[in-house]
This record gives sequence, structure tokens and C-alpha cells, in this order.
Amino acid sequence: MMTPLIDIGVNLMHRSFHTDREEAVRRAAEAGVTRMIITGTSVRSSEEAAAYAGGQPAGTLYSTAGVHPHDAKRCNPGTISRLRRLAVQPHVVAIGECGLDYNRDFSPRDVQRTWFDAQVKLACELRLPLFLHEREAFRDFVQILQSYGKELPPSVVHCFTGTGAELDAYVNMGLYIGVTGWICDERRGQHLRELVGRIPADRLLVETDAPFLTPRDLHPKPAGSRNEPAYLPHIVRTLAECTGRSFEEIAAQTTQNAIRLFGLA
Repeated sequence: MMTPLIDIGVNLMHRSFHTDREEAVRRAAEAGVTRMIITGTSVRSSEEAAAYAGGQPAGTLYSTAGVHPHDAKRCNPGTISRLRRLAVQPHVVAIGECGLDYNRDFSPRDVQRTWFDAQVKLACELRLPLFLHEREAFRDFVQILQSYGKELPPSVVHCFTGTGAELDAYVNMGLYIGVTGWICDERRGQHLRELVGRIPADRLLVETDAPFLTPRDLHPKPAGSRNEPAYLPHIVRTLAECTGRSFEEIAAQTTQNAIRLFGLA
């Protein structure tokens, strides 16, 4: 029997799932992905994610509450209090997706830093993990996290695609590392394939980031190229190939890690 998997990052409230959300959850379960954490990227999507997860059988779906750096420009004085209200629900298991993105700069950088810092402070207050996003902002990102010292709760750098030096820095800070289907892309994921063996076994997590980052080497190609949590085993198989470990070993370890980090039942 296949070891159950946990997808720690799926954008299940995305509009691409509006017509078949329940079917996507069912397909995931059939593929061995028995638990998922729905990513909140704005106050509204966090509220929708919490409502949906809360309506499912206990211990199957969870959610995060946070504001993505792309949406930081929409934050207002009531943002943190709304996130705090969401975060006290038992199925809301992390603050985020939050962080810095200097690749697209959809929000001004000073605004990104302000609201990232506010969410880190909230996570420290509530003792919840952070679900972190960082693109081309390593120095400022680390500086904000390190400013909280030992107050910083255990957290995960979601969808890691950075350099070896950045990976080493995150590991030395005690952070967990989330790996997505980026590793399945022979064009831009080669460096990640070479780095994943350096991630300590007890810090490795797996995620699809569905509907984004569809594994490029999936055959047959999914209709419309939409990613979904049922493809998580494909990512785990690729991780196994890259690290010389078995599928079952990666599955068991990442499941144990997710349970520990997010306090899942």
C-alpha cells in the first residue's frame, strides 16, 4: 500500500478549480494524496480557503492565512486583524503565503517589506509556521526573518528554486524546504535536481502549487496543462531519482515532516 502523501501547497480556490474542485480532491485521494493544505494568498482567498477546508471531513484539508507579496499593495489597517481571526481556527495551520517578490514587483518593494514583517510578527505572536515566498529578494527576506531571532517559529520556504548558497542559508536558519514540479523541468530545473540531495531529510516537504507549475515531463499532458494535487506522486518519484532514495522513503519522510511542522492530526 502506497504511503499517504501531504501536498503542503495547493491553490485549490483558484478559478481553474471552480467547476471540479471536489473531483480534484477525490482524484488526489485516489492517487494517495490524502491531505492537502490550501494556500491563502490574499485576505479574501484565505477566507475562502478556510471556509472550504472547514467544511470537509476533519483531518483531510487544511489552509493557510496570509497575503502574497503580489497583493501587499491591497493591504490596509484591518488586514492583520482579519488574518488573526482566521488563524485561530484549528484547520488553519500557517501564516502565508507571504514574503518578498522582487522578480515581478507587482507591489512596491517597501510595501512588500512592511506587510511581510507584519505577517512574520503575527506568526510569532500565534506560534504558527510561516508559508514563505521569496523571489530575487534573498537579502531583504533573510534580514526580516533573522530580525525575530529565536521568536521565529519553524517555517517553510515554499517552492524553493534558489541557489546552493541560499539553500544552505535557509537550512542553517532551521527552515524547511518545499519542492514543487519545478524539479521536473529539464530546462530550468536542472540546478534544483542537483541541489535537492543537500536538503536534510527531516526538512524536506513536497507540494504541487497547483494549478501552477505542472510537471513538464508528465505524460500524457493534462488537459489545459493545469496542475493538480493528484500529480504529487510524480514529483516524489522525481525527487527519489535525484536523491537515490526510494519513493516510499521520500513519501514517509515528507509526510512525517509536514505533520510535525504544521501540527496536523
